[in-house]
Amino acid sequence: MAVNLKGRSFLTLMDFTPEEIRYMLDLGHDLKSKRRAGIPGKTLKGKHIVLLFEKTSTRTRCAFETAMTQEGGSVTFLDANSSQMGKKESMEDSAKVLGRFFDGIEYRGYAQENVELLAKFSGVPVYNGLTDADHPTQILADMMTIEEHCSKPLKDVKVVFPGDIRNNMCYAWMYGCAKMGMHFVGYGPSELKVDEGIMAKVQEVARKTGATIEISDDEKCLQGADVIYCDIWASMGEEDLIPERAKLLTPYRVTDEMLKKTGNPNVLFMHCLPSFHDLHTKLAQQWDEKGIDIREVTDEVFRGPHSVVFDEAENRMHSIKAVLVATLA
Repeated sequence: MAVNLKGRSFLTLMDFTPEEIRYMLDLGHDLKSKRRAGIPGKTLKGKHIVLLFEKTSTRTRCAFETAMTQEGGSVTFLDANSSQMGKKESMEDSAKVLGRFFDGIEYRGYAQENVELLAKFSGVPVYNGLTDADHPTQILADMMTIEEHCSKPLKDVKVVFPGDIRNNMCYAWMYGCAKMGMHFVGYGPSELKVDEGIMAKVQEVARKTGATIEISDDEKCLQGADVIYCDIWASMGEEDLIPERAKLLTPYRVTDEMLKKTGNPNVLFMHCLPSFHDLHTKLAQQWDEKGIDIREVTDEVFRGPHSVVFDEAENRMHSIKAVLVATLA
């Protein structure tokens, strides 16, 4: 059955069938091959999108801008200081205005409700560049990367996520793994509780796709992992929680010892970035001076042979390009 995503918004992987996600992954691989071969793209010529950023970013902004321009389109960037959205103008009114100017809208910010309002009222495809609840473009890039480095089909891949099992990346992985029939384990302290509504939702999908979605505080869950995936311990806007999070999550720092406990000599280390893996950032230095180590992964793992974090970062561009081409071209 042919897949047609023309005009669709990309708010969460939960909105898509496994076949539609497979289509976007295949398209991402194809567009990456064409880029590597020097074949110019023209599928988005004459198309214009706007990027709305309440949260700063390196990879998401660069990925959307390069993906769009490499296919012949153009981009306008607006941050919190350069628009009236949410200040003098409601999200609904902003959506109705921007939908008349642009062919698509990307939003990166806090509330999932905002990206949903943009999709409801703009009349054009809307793309979730990250919210507090989800990060679907990242998961698409991650799945591309796994397929490049792991000989198993996705349905046979086990992903273990050590750390804050309540954050947007953990939830995004739960959605993605449920949809694609994968094995996912959120590995974190028992004090942290996954949202019951989210767990019920992914388990319902998992029953249809054959996925396994688990939460554990037992290190035995590392056994057989194909991917160890982590994120920083405190997201943007949560800096005041760093001392508490560091104390709680230090036992879940990714180390060579943790990788060995998987029993898999080919286990992959992945991270959405940015990462605190050394003390070469101002924030890591500031907390280290206070006696708090905020590194969620050791430098040895981050720079080591199991790490594919920079392939993963590059694939943000190719996977986002696939989403744009699929929905706009």
